Amino acid sequence: MSAFTEPEEGAQQGSQTSFDPSSSTVTVVDVMKVSVDHPAAGLKSFKVSGEMTSIECDILVVGGGTGGVAAALAAARAGYRVCITEETDWLGGQMTSQGVSALDENALVETTGATRAYLDLRQAIRRHYLSQYKANPACADHPYFNPGNCWVSRLAFEPAVAVRQIELTLAPYVQQRLISVHYRMKAAAARMTGDTIRSIIMVNLADGRLVEFEPRVCIDATELGDLLPLCGARYRYGSESRAITGEPHAPEVGDSQNVQDFVYPFAVEFRPGENHTIAKPPHYDAFRAAGKFSFNSYKMFERATGAGPQGQERELLPFWEYRRLIDKSNFVDPHFACDVAMINWDSNDLRGFNIIDERPATVCERLALAKALSLGFLYWLQTEAPRDEGGSGYPELKLRPDVMGTTDGLSKHPYIRESRRLAARHIIVEQDIVEATNPEVRARHFDDSVGIGHYPVDIHGRQDVPDTAQATRPFQIPLGALISLEVANLLPAAKNIGTTHITNGAYRLHPIEWCIGESAGALAAFALTARASPSEVHASRRLLREFQLSLLAEGIPLYWYDDVPPGDAAFIAAQFLAVTGILPGSADHLHFSPDEPVPRGQAAAALARLCQMPPA
Repeated sequence: MSAFTEPEEGAQQGSQTSFDPSSSTVTVVDVMKVSVDHPAAGLKSFKVSGEMTSIECDILVVGGGTGGVAAALAAARAGYRVCITEETDWLGGQMTSQGVSALDENALVETTGATRAYLDLRQAIRRHYLSQYKANPACADHPYFNPGNCWVSRLAFEPAVAVRQIELTLAPYVQQRLISVHYRMKAAAARMTGDTIRSIIMVNLADGRLVEFEPRVCIDATELGDLLPLCGARYRYGSESRAITGEPHAPEVGDSQNVQDFVYPFAVEFRPGENHTIAKPPHYDAFRAAGKFSFNSYKMFERATGAGPQGQERELLPFWEYRRLIDKSNFVDPHFACDVAMINWDSNDLRGFNIIDERPATVCERLALAKALSLGFLYWLQTEAPRDEGGSGYPELKLRPDVMGTTDGLSKHPYIRESRRLAARHIIVEQDIVEATNPEVRARHFDDSVGIGHYPVDIHGRQDVPDTAQATRPFQIPLGALISLEVANLLPAAKNIGTTHITNGAYRLHPIEWCIGESAGALAAFALTARASPSEVHASRRLLREFQLSLLAEGIPLYWYDDVPPGDAAFIAAQFLAVTGILPGSADHLHFSPDEPVPRGQAAAALARLCQMPPA
């Protein structure tokens, strides 16, 4: 889809008027203070006036989630001074503070399906468990050791372990004063000069202190795209109409309130013979009467059978193992005497309660309702869930607040699946990535690719058109989806890139968000070095190719091959030849076959394409 040129149905745009701190009070939501019994405890109002601390930096990364961490790392690697702010007290976002530490990934993630930095982080998490605890010898030597042995992910772990490994990853740059981390900070306002961000005013949620960050480039890595309205960048959320996107599975009429479900994951351990039933939480009876709580044909610890997407019978693996974080059989260590599972299921997804562009009081109420739903599901598991052997309830399930680092046992921040989406230069649509419209082994090719990903269109919420959730081909991340039409020095680095409601369902997962963030941070640094705007980098063929080569040098794949991982001697050449179209991969498979000679005809075609390319 081409760039938006006029405001369209569903598009939102924040005010571009200058900010007057002498007369403005801002009310924000402190997500860590919202409680089931006291939603309004999360409301905080601040008079944005008087003296405030000013901090200059080359690059400001607002949001310390998965994409934000990757963005800061990439920019610091290039030698630029980076400030990263985070509203909670943990870095890592969906893999830590949002509790989803059973990673949602692709089948090739262990080798070629992610960036080198992401793969390094995964290996550091594994090494932590193997070095700090006594592993079962039968498991310890497995090259892809999975502490949780869950069936949804190739790597599951306790969130705090990832927090520590992220801190260690950033530590060399913190020591060099290239990265400074500012916790408990939330954006309150932006000062603009024309189409350029001059500064972002942020409030410290812990003490009310105001800080004005003055960056050269600003990266929005927040969970809900918080900077887009503050800076006047157009955006959308919810579902768009078919008339806007042209997508076969878009509805006839869009609905901005049809935003994907959000959820508060929690962790429990199974302690046979004990009773850890919690008090019945608010709204439990209403949720139960609405049929919200269910195993959906699964059993707790045993395998079951159920109907597949086309009604065929299929095997259902145990509910308990779905997102298990610790499998005690992996260890011979008293620290892990019990299994620990993270609960993130349809039954605790809050549906139909959007929190984007709503009044802060309404957001707090809806966050509290989501917390009540998760605690309600736990109560149902403890008291009413059908036991495998007959009877009801598993009171043996013990809530583990320490795993999530909170007092109520729920994640510090809700797991966000959909945010504001930038009205970018290029909008990725369904036809670009799904199997139905991409008959070859890869999705549509983007020669401005800055990364890769692969995940189905995963919609948690109302599907306006049947079968919207569907399989995809291995796809790319086009640079055009990161380029704002209104703000010259703003880059998205999370779920806020130029996707639709449908394609967001495939681009929102852990390794893809990491890649988006890493490429955004690298672009910010590259643009500063080139003395060009991100838009100018995208528009210049020479700068674009130089930027892509710099990404490849950092181990960021731009094209889908399954046999040339980052670090392979052929990686940069194979990737660059393919992404530029000089020597594209086969339409039938993902192999590059680096040890095989290039057939004469293929080499001749590549030479011809090279000769036909215009000069830089």
